[in-house]
Amino acid sequence: MRIDICTLFPDSVNAMLNVSILGRAQERGYITIQSHQIREYTTNKQMQVDDYPYGGGRGAVMQADPLYRCHAHIVETFGPGRTIFLSPCGRTFTQETARELCASYTHLILVCGHYEGVDQRFLDECVDEEISLGDFVLTGGEIPAMAVADAVCRMVPGVLPDPECFEEESHWNGLLEYPQYSRPAVWHDRAVPEVLLSGDHGKVADWRRKESYKRTMRRRPDLFARFDESQLTTKAEKRVLRQAKDELAEELE
Repeated sequence: MRIDICTLFPDSVNAMLNVSILGRAQERGYITIQSHQIREYTTNKQMQVDDYPYGGGRGAVMQADPLYRCHAHIVETFGPGRTIFLSPCGRTFTQETARELCASYTHLILVCGHYEGVDQRFLDECVDEEISLGDFVLTGGEIPAMAVADAVCRMVPGVLPDPECFEEESHWNGLLEYPQYSRPAVWHDRAVPEVLLSGDHGKVADWRRKESYKRTMRRRPDLFARFDESQLTTKAEKRVLRQAKDELAEELE
């Protein structure tokens, strides 16, 4: 997987994406993430990338030409890729979106906007889709770009030790992840659930699944409403879900 990021702040992007798990994955050749300074593709000495909007209004708009030149350089050097503009006007990014991008593409080009927006002509000519982190506005596209890159890259084979590392996390199967515990067994008079100390892997698996159901029903009923219960094919799986519903009902009384 290769990800190129067009940005006005490459140092900020590099500081986050070149360390920890993604940094090690790049060193081992599983992924490549490279940021590109849009100002380097201007044609004026001031390296200006923005100007006043036609029609009036406050702020400035990023010009089409520097963005186009930056994008063209990436395509000419590394080949075409799925080009995504990070924008509050795009479709909402979800775990399913991350899975889709990881499975369908080996090269992503992420474009970070700033100021009051980006000249629509660049979007019309070069961008395949727009993606939003949610119904809120940020000062630039760097944080969304880093979030998309992180979410996608961690599913690339080899980046994490085993698929289980992300397949049991929140949103992978439409549910929130179960609670996690570590040593010591008692902290501030709060004890780890006994089942996690039992050594019985079957009981642990059932407990985790049950707590995942309960957490999702309690915190994100909208997610649980979309959960397809028909995928539970065994009596044991159905029993765990029934227990989760009964226990949550008792807790809420």
